[in-house]
Amino acid sequence: MKHPPCILTIAGSDSGAGAGIQADLKTIAALGGYGLSVITALTAQNSSGVTGIFAPPPEFVKLQLETVLSDFPVAAAKTGMLFSSPIITALSGILKNKTFPLVVDPVCVSQSGHRLLEPDAVQALCREMLPLADLMTPNRPEAELLTGIKIDGPNDVASALEKLLSLGPKAVLLKGGHFKGQTMVDWLGRPGTPPVALEQPRVDTKNTHGTGCTLSAGIATGLGHGLDLRQAVVQAQEYLNLALEKSYAPGKGCGPPNHLAPMFGPRPKN
Repeated sequence: MKHPPCILTIAGSDSGAGAGIQADLKTIAALGGYGLSVITALTAQNSSGVTGIFAPPPEFVKLQLETVLSDFPVAAAKTGMLFSSPIITALSGILKNKTFPLVVDPVCVSQSGHRLLEPDAVQALCREMLPLADLMTPNRPEAELLTGIKIDGPNDVASALEKLLSLGPKAVLLKGGHFKGQTMVDWLGRPGTPPVALEQPRVDTKNTHGTGCTLSAGIATGLGHGLDLRQAVVQAQEYLNLALEKSYAPGKGCGPPNHLAPMFGPRPKN
């Protein structure tokens, strides 16, 4: 029997379990991976928002990563909330020697508007982490923050992708959740090639907490299974789309995708 690939998530903990480490581990398991974790920060969080953040010392975050890598054959990894410049520096010093694909989700602000990346950490993210990324997965606000470009349409998407690629990642997936339209389009950009539009039906739901975490964890899991980049992205898109269709709100506020959606069977074919 073939064992599940070891997939590592490096991110913050969401005590409401809709995003962050908890969403990543559920996604990894649902897609047939064995989830490993390095926790960069603890959040006091529920479905209505973030009430507090506590970050461990960078040396301890580094120790978590060193300990995991010394034992497990990591097949792919992703990063989410990295919080501070010292934590990014500690992690990148180890990840620069990685032998597995890395997906970097440049998490800056929570869905409720709480800052998850300290202002001085943005430069460290661009300087130290993005050049290590096999794929970067910004949403529209994150892409606008990192490029200084207001993204209103396809022409702006192409310009933003070009500028994001200049920061060093091998590929960029500009997520389309913040754009309007009946179809949800994520744009995949690679150096020297036109952007590729990867479409999924838009799901009418308010339960979108943790969608970015879920997508990036899904992509990393696909890469860990040996899929090529586009295959991994499409598989993760399809998983997220199904999880949004079957989503519900377990708390009083915005719910997450239903990470157990595959257990209820695939979407009926038309």
